[in-house]
Amino acid sequence: MIKNKKNRQIRIIAMGMALCVLVSPIPASAAESSALMASGGVASVLEMERSLEEYIQIAQDAQGASWGYTNIGVANVESGNLNIRAVPSTDGKLVGKLPKDAACEVIETKDGWCHIKSGEVEGYVSREFLHTGPEATIRAAQLVHTVAIANTDGLNVRQEPNTSSEIVTQVGQGEEMEYVETGADGWVKISIDGEDAYVSQEFVTVEEKLDTAITMTELLYGQGVSDVRVDLVEYAKQFVGNPYVWGGTSLTKGADCSGFVLAVFKKYGITLSHSSRAQANEGTKISASDLKPGDLIFYGNGKGNINHVAIYIGGGQVIHASSPKTGIKISSYKYRTPVKCVRVIQD
Repeated sequence: MIKNKKNRQIRIIAMGMALCVLVSPIPASAAESSALMASGGVASVLEMERSLEEYIQIAQDAQGASWGYTNIGVANVESGNLNIRAVPSTDGKLVGKLPKDAACEVIETKDGWCHIKSGEVEGYVSREFLHTGPEATIRAAQLVHTVAIANTDGLNVRQEPNTSSEIVTQVGQGEEMEYVETGADGWVKISIDGEDAYVSQEFVTVEEKLDTAITMTELLYGQGVSDVRVDLVEYAKQFVGNPYVWGGTSLTKGADCSGFVLAVFKKYGITLSHSSRAQANEGTKISASDLKPGDLIFYGNGKGNINHVAIYIGGGQVIHASSPKTGIKISSYKYRTPVKCVRVIQD
């Protein structure tokens, strides 16, 4: 804890000096900046996660950036989510969750609480756990990522950048895909659950974005669900934002898609294989119309070969360990075409 606090203080000192870049002329080179700051007796302090030059570059890149925010804030929690409440009190009704490193608009700060709006959620968060001001801008510059958003329904995702290539899956209108690059041939290279594929540039909008709050609708599910299903889904949602690690089964340190499912169900006495393809055969096949929270949904390539698994959480959504870039996240269950639905909780 002491070491983490010290490292954070050092990073803040470094970012503070980098912020000078935003309000004063930039020296001829980063090397000159280092020499100037060293002469001030601070170079020895700058043993940090990033070099001074990197922080200066981040500050320069962030200058004037807003990403749609006027007064940006960024969730500053070690893991998990920051609670958003209806009123500025720890007793206030929970109205949403702000995941680690997600962004918000800071409307007002008063008495240790920030009035924020993020995505569809508006409420209050503790000021203690929110980056604000220039520090938030620099943090946002490190976190911003590019997505390709489908602007048509049933968008074909292909294995290669041509219309004769195999269709890997389809995605619905408004669904976001990890953007890789845009080719000169009119195709956009994207990544779905860590696997590269291609979509026509004509049918996607490419934009930079920051993660936003999770609504209570996204966190809740329908009535008439057994206690074990309620508990399992709530347990799984604790780990949103935690890392994806190939071959991993740790809910905190990292898991892949089947490792995440394996670890969640293990807590409830259900043993599953560490393979999405094997897990698809370890329960009872059901139709999508019969899905209940806690059931499993499987996805595959264009030939129907299963290569990904997610846990249905109700409300048309799933939780899954998606990719190294996004980690454990909540998605629409139709974010790509489901191949099979399976029930392993027999209640």
